Amino acid sequence: MVSFKTNFDFKPLLLLPLLALIALPLIDSFDTWLTLSVAGLAMGMIIFIMASGLTLVFGLMDVLNFGHGVFIALGAFVATTVLSSMLDWTQSSELWRNLVAVGVAMALAMLAAAIIGLAFERLIVRPVYGQHLKQILITMGGMIIGEELIKVIWGPLQIALPLPEAMRGSLLWGDASLEKYRLMAVVVGLFVFAFQAWTLSRTKVGLLIRAGVQDREMVEALGYKIRRLFVGVFVVGSALAGLGGVMWGLYQQNVVPQMGAQVNVLIFIVIIMGGLGSTGGALIGALMVGLMANYTGFLLPKLALFSNIALMAAILLWRPQGVYPVANR
Repeated sequence: MVSFKTNFDFKPLLLLPLLALIALPLIDSFDTWLTLSVAGLAMGMIIFIMASGLTLVFGLMDVLNFGHGVFIALGAFVATTVLSSMLDWTQSSELWRNLVAVGVAMALAMLAAAIIGLAFERLIVRPVYGQHLKQILITMGGMIIGEELIKVIWGPLQIALPLPEAMRGSLLWGDASLEKYRLMAVVVGLFVFAFQAWTLSRTKVGLLIRAGVQDREMVEALGYKIRRLFVGVFVVGSALAGLGGVMWGLYQQNVVPQMGAQVNVLIFIVIIMGGLGSTGGALIGALMVGLMANYTGFLLPKLALFSNIALMAAILLWRPQGVYPVANR
């Protein structure tokens, strides 16, 4: 369940600068460190966008949706179709035209993921509410079916998803190279986090959702349909996964039907580190995962695949329930 403390715990916020400062003397130059740090923050923000939907679903609905990856893959493939049909916009050197094309792709990807998410909740998740083991098994099966349907529509092969023309390249700050798209990813991620935090803490819908988590019967007695609100949470979580799929596909510049399953591991690492349902914890976890992946990829490439597992183990040794544990979980 979701709880709010009057005394905010700032200790987890220190983990990000601590990790960056530990990496600084290990890297040859400040400019290289800055390049890697910005790249890591961008990667972390994209992972957060993908994970934020699942964080909402688990934090507010107590649903373990291992099929979350299918919404990520769907969003990415919808983007390939949309952007390939808007070549006049994506190949333009004018940034605003590129932003319009990517915005349309994001909107349609989120819409498609939301619609499939609604069907997924009704047909697959609803019969197993409150049964975690069955949720894991049936949602994994749903993801496998979803991947096969993606193969039927778009084919089983990798599809290129190149960046629009004006989003390619880097901005130079001294000898540091800051990629334009990664800077944009940081901005989008911050917006998603701010919007979620504002909605849950400052709006009537957020109040009703949090109240429904604490005492569902009382809220329903007041005449509110909590089931509908929770279905809405699942649909919004699916739409956010679709948005994350577009961002991740453009980050990788290619998409494959299995991409959702491939990033599921990172997503669950982030959620576990964050505190199993905490949006703020998921943000910190995602940024740490992004930074760790970039630092170790530069310093010790052979250990990069295991670095995030080691990071999660270290965090859980410090705080076994995650950096911002959700109360009564």
